[in-house]
Amino acid sequence: MTDTSTNGNGNGAAATPQQQAAQVKTRVLSQYVRDLSFENIAAQKSISGANVQPDIKVQVSLDAKKRDTDNHYEVTTRFKIESKNKTDDSTLFMVELDYAGVFLIEGVPQEQLHPYLLIECPRILFPFARRIISDVTRDGGYPPLNLDNVDFLALYRQELQRQATKRAAEKATASQPASN
Repeated sequence: MTDTSTNGNGNGAAATPQQQAAQVKTRVLSQYVRDLSFENIAAQKSISGANVQPDIKVQVSLDAKKRDTDNHYEVTTRFKIESKNKTDDSTLFMVELDYAGVFLIEGVPQEQLHPYLLIECPRILFPFARRIISDVTRDGGYPPLNLDNVDFLALYRQELQRQATKRAAEKATASQPASN
């Protein structure tokens, strides 16, 4: 059976892929800081001066889960940022931020829901998390840290590859005979 939709004058017509994609509905119901930690280690140790050359490492992880209400999902982006001094490898500061959003998502096929939750939803949340990180580093006495855009599609693909490699290794281990 073919999906039909009504064109402008009431006649039924086959739905095009563009019309079907337009039926996807995403709404941010709420967003919030679940956890935030800023450790200003350089200030605690009185590190300052011209010898400071920051090297910043950013780790991003994602989590998504279904909520009790139909079509409601919670997506959390986790950022762990560490700034070390290149000259002596001492830690200058650390930021850990868990930023979450609750989304109403309708019209996404079940087989596409997982990537949608871990690619599109974090993309929506990212500018807000970036602003918080920028503000917290500025308020800590550093230049505002404006994170580069995160490629959530690449991050999703890396995680799928990591899981596939892990499953293959487990399968290979399980198929080897036990030695006495």
